[in-house]
Amino acid sequence: MTRFITADRDTAYLLPPSLDDWLPQEHLARFVVEVVDQLDLTELTKQYAGRGSKAHHPAVLLSLLIYGYASGVFSSRKIERATYDSVAFRFIAANTHPDHDTLATFRRRFLPQLEALFVQVLLLAREMKLMKLGRIALDGTKIKANASKHKALSYSHTLKIEAQLKAEVAKLTEQAEAADRSPMTDGMDIPAEIARREERLAALAEAKAKIEQRATERHQVEQEDYEAKMARREAQRKAGKKPRGKDPEPPSAGPGDKEQVNLTDEESRIMPVSGGGFDQCYNAQAGVDTATMPFPQAALP
Repeated sequence: MTRFITADRDTAYLLPPSLDDWLPQEHLARFVVEVVDQLDLTELTKQYAGRGSKAHHPAVLLSLLIYGYASGVFSSRKIERATYDSVAFRFIAANTHPDHDTLATFRRRFLPQLEALFVQVLLLAREMKLMKLGRIALDGTKIKANASKHKALSYSHTLKIEAQLKAEVAKLTEQAEAADRSPMTDGMDIPAEIARREERLAALAEAKAKIEQRATERHQVEQEDYEAKMARREAQRKAGKKPRGKDPEPPSAGPGDKEQVNLTDEESRIMPVSGGGFDQCYNAQAGVDTATMPFPQAALP
């Protein structure tokens, strides 16, 4: 008898779980947090008046931005969402969830200081003999390597590398600003009408019922066609004629692997196209794409 590991998502922990146990020791998120903790953030912290509700610490916000940009996540909305979806982002945020407005405002308010601190992180990583920080190259490959032949890098060469990293950071912050100005089009948002678990399950049950209904209707049509073909072949045999080819296979009941239903427009389908891929049907009356299923396709890093 096959034995499986139980996937229990409902039983509560006897003790609160520790995020520290869920993230590998060599993970980039740990490195970012540890490096940022070594930085002098006085210039940022002193500008908080201390009035009103508690603010997220600049070290947390800075770490989220650095890790996000180093891993290719530039949108403040995506970073906010990742503090719920991603163990790494949740670890950095210490199980808090700064909203996207807080992240974007923090970046814009302290942009010169943040870029300088970001460069410090990259320089520290480079001094620790790291070749990359996430997706950011630290090896100075864009710098002409005639000075790199020496074991002791010249001061001028070090300045060139620092200038390169400053330009890289400026480009990353520009990408972040552009991402925040663009509407979210990644298809990851769950529509409000199926946001709650009960409504999701009801929507899934409705979709399953529609697929089964269509399968029943399809099977009925195929069964009638099958019976008509078999009746013609039987008539040929009674007349002393041998039917051509093999008898047709009886149709299978139940939904097939490719049965589908769209919860927003049940008349739409995802249709096969040449080359083995799929294309989306379009609503001819509205002229809009209605074939995308309203469920998230993947998680963030």
